[in-house]
Amino acid sequence: MAGLNPGGQIILEGRFARLEPLSERHVAGLAAIGLDESIWRHMPYGEMRGEEDLRHWVQALLALAAQGTDIPFTVIHLASGRVAGATRYMELRKAHRGVEIGGTWYGAEFRRTAINTECKYLLLKYAFEMMGCIRVQFKTDLRNQRSQRAIERIGAVKEGILRNHMVLPDGTLRHSVYYSVLDWEWPGMKARLEDILRG
Repeated sequence: MAGLNPGGQIILEGRFARLEPLSERHVAGLAAIGLDESIWRHMPYGEMRGEEDLRHWVQALLALAAQGTDIPFTVIHLASGRVAGATRYMELRKAHRGVEIGGTWYGAEFRRTAINTECKYLLLKYAFEMMGCIRVQFKTDLRNQRSQRAIERIGAVKEGILRNHMVLPDGTLRHSVYYSVLDWEWPGMKARLEDILRG
């Protein structure tokens, strides 16, 4: 189910998770699950050593949202009401009807559960059916095999590798693997994801 809150922001809700607009009120919940080095190892944000680091990260994403390039979400686990992680629409390209789903991470206990699949489903559905996108892309660090497997599991098409795409905060040169889903591929993917989520 997709909807807008009174401020016009997107809220997406399924059986397992709700994606609600990221805000500073989520910082404590994010810190409770997000101070895990393995989450940030392949991300371009640097290490998160404490709640204040996560507060700065949230503030940076909110600044991007204010510029109109990103729409960040906090993921709430419906059964417990707890924060499970975060994700966002990024690189909004309205003229070209494209968007990226990325910056996604979950606390350890929420990985390899239905939450990630459902969040991807909700975000893809809204992008294609409400935003009118013709392309949704994903990218991940070439070293991040877990992320690549997760993207491939939902059926996105691997497009290739951008070599030396980013310089990470520790100086590591990151190669990024790109995937995409196109508008005409969405109906088949939607049916597969709905089957998985029903199972």
